[in-house]
Amino acid sequence: MATRVAQRREGIFIDGTWHQPEAELEVSDLAAGGQFARVAAADPEDARSALEAAHEIKPELRETSVVERAEWCETIAEGLRDRAEELAEVIVREAGKPISSARGEVEQAATRFDRAAEEARNIVSKGEFREGSTEGHEGWQAIVKHEPIGAVLCITPYNYPLATTALQVAPALAAGNSVLLKPASKTPVSAAILADVISEVDGIPDGAFNFVPGEASEIGDVLAGDDRVNAIAMTGSSGAGKHVARESGMVNLHMELGGNAPAIVFDDADLTDVAGNCAKGSFKYAGQRCSAVSRVLAHESVHDDVVELIEGQMDAWQPGDLFEEDTTVGPLISEDQAEWVQELVDDAVEKGATLVRGGERYAPEGVPDDLADQFFEPTLLANVPHDARIIDEEQFGPVAAVTTFEDEEEALEIANGSDLALDAAVFTSDYKRAMRVAERVEAGAVRINGAPSHGLGDVPFGGNKDSGIGREGLDASIHEMMRTKSIIL
Repeated sequence: MATRVAQRREGIFIDGTWHQPEAELEVSDLAAGGQFARVAAADPEDARSALEAAHEIKPELRETSVVERAEWCETIAEGLRDRAEELAEVIVREAGKPISSARGEVEQAATRFDRAAEEARNIVSKGEFREGSTEGHEGWQAIVKHEPIGAVLCITPYNYPLATTALQVAPALAAGNSVLLKPASKTPVSAAILADVISEVDGIPDGAFNFVPGEASEIGDVLAGDDRVNAIAMTGSSGAGKHVARESGMVNLHMELGGNAPAIVFDDADLTDVAGNCAKGSFKYAGQRCSAVSRVLAHESVHDDVVELIEGQMDAWQPGDLFEEDTTVGPLISEDQAEWVQELVDDAVEKGATLVRGGERYAPEGVPDDLADQFFEPTLLANVPHDARIIDEEQFGPVAAVTTFEDEEEALEIANGSDLALDAAVFTSDYKRAMRVAERVEAGAVRINGAPSHGLGDVPFGGNKDSGIGREGLDASIHEMMRTKSIIL
């Protein structure tokens, strides 16, 4: 396993100044065990100071040009790339992500800042011009402008602590808003480095960016419930999202929440391709992704073949030293999360599912004692009953749960039976059926013949039902963080 390193210590950043309160968040080292960092924990008074700073700077930010803001974003991208190796190591240790994935996340975050600059230029430069076309409005002319929405509260998750943060912060800054960043309490270190990078950018006014790590129970409601916040961008669980929505009042909500993506496999699909995609979709980052393939819905005539082929892929998804390039699976974020996955697997087996492989918490060789309870075996379940909880609930663990359907209507019934509707996949060689099923699946995004993936955000993504409000993406997020004004001549 990896060696331990000296503990880091990070502060909070409010109104252009770093502070080091006494209270701190303890960040575990998921690569080597022990404690990796101590990050300052903002209290309610710190949160209110950040809110005031973000509010007071709105008029000055409104006067900045898109050229200036684009240059800020491009400079931030350069700063992230300059610290790429440091950031990758931090993500490995705080999030338990293999180094190859961590490096990719850093580059994705930097690219999102570059692309946000491009998208902001495009939106502002285009604008709209309209003329009256109804009786009584002849001769009317109107300019439709995009302007900043105000102050944006960014609430980010633990599973992509830098890339998702970039997808919220970059559009907010590019659009001319002030930002309050509240990172996940388990993974705040990479966000602290981003804050440091932003603090060094010339031209960004004090108060335009504020970094307020802390426990959600301490500062979450203070931030979300304040009238000085004009928009909230959040990635997290459905339960947390509902709570924030109740607290927030009249603000623009931009939320990507829980997922339980079904992969619908018809009998004419390329089953080898299905197995590779579903294995990756289920086991990548130990399944801790909102877009993970959480359930495989296989036509009854190919169920056994699908199970056999997925099992054949599983040797490639095994734990190891997170700093080794070929390691594909690490620990879950916490012991509680491992217990949750165990609960869902046990429920499925008790209800009649066949445990093909895995199914237990375990400690790989050489794992420190304090991480031993955070590993869960890559698991394959077959013949999962439709009433098993894992069919409807978000698991966030390395489990491929395969169930069956008789026909297209039943496949849709199962796929749409969950309250979660973020992503889905359809595997078939029939184009018409692929499009027909994709249109009837209630998820916000459907991938045909591939596992769900959000990538950089070129295509808008987001959830329906309990999986969110609005759409994320480079262009989509900037639009969500701006408001339009019609000036009628």
